[in-house]
Amino acid sequence: MKDKLTCYIIEDEHLAQEILEEYIRKVSFLELKGTFMSPLEAAAQLAADQPDLLFLDINMPDLDGLSFIPMLSPKPMIILTTAYDQYALKAYDLEVKDYLLKPFTFERFYRAVLRLYQEQSPRPVPAKQEEKAEAKPEQEYIFLKVGHRIQKVATRDILFVEGMKDYLRIHTRDEKIMTLLSFARLEELLPAQEFARVHRSFLVALNKIDHIEKNRIQIADQLIPISDTYAEAFYRMLRGLQ
Repeated sequence: MKDKLTCYIIEDEHLAQEILEEYIRKVSFLELKGTFMSPLEAAAQLAADQPDLLFLDINMPDLDGLSFIPMLSPKPMIILTTAYDQYALKAYDLEVKDYLLKPFTFERFYRAVLRLYQEQSPRPVPAKQEEKAEAKPEQEYIFLKVGHRIQKVATRDILFVEGMKDYLRIHTRDEKIMTLLSFARLEELLPAQEFARVHRSFLVALNKIDHIEKNRIQIADQLIPISDTYAEAFYRMLRGLQ
């Protein structure tokens, strides 16, 4: 794990700059290397320093943040800071790591940077499903942040969950819900005895499985692969249900 993540701020509002600088000073594993008013001002220094993390505003004069991202090479991890939520899907396409809506709290800021900091170390081996099943209570509903609203989702309605980089797409029979959440956090919320991770990018509801053939799960009209990493624990979990 790195001792510190070096970071830059590109933000054209002085107050927003000051808030970010203050937040960064509070976090021991962040090191601020530069603050700039525009992408054009920062471009040369970014290329020279190659920071780990960039806090980037979207709406700026001359060149907006979203247009600037494809020009970055190498591209650091990017957290967008903006007052507008309509760019979330575009941010996903650009592989942005997080999306902080102004005004955001230090707690929200800290969760975002801590997750990125932890990503610099090897991920832990997924816990065995059986162990989780013993520890999890039943949970009929979960609440997910979807844009500006908090949406209630009945766990019985979930068919499967698909990883989309930093977002999850939750498939139910009636809708698909996109939320900024990790699989690890979602697995903490869901009843472990009813859901199983079967692939780096998929988690399934066991009672929604139609059939399994050649390491592929059929749920509704979707075929979901079972990866070698999760196969042993998944099939052991199924044997426990027989």
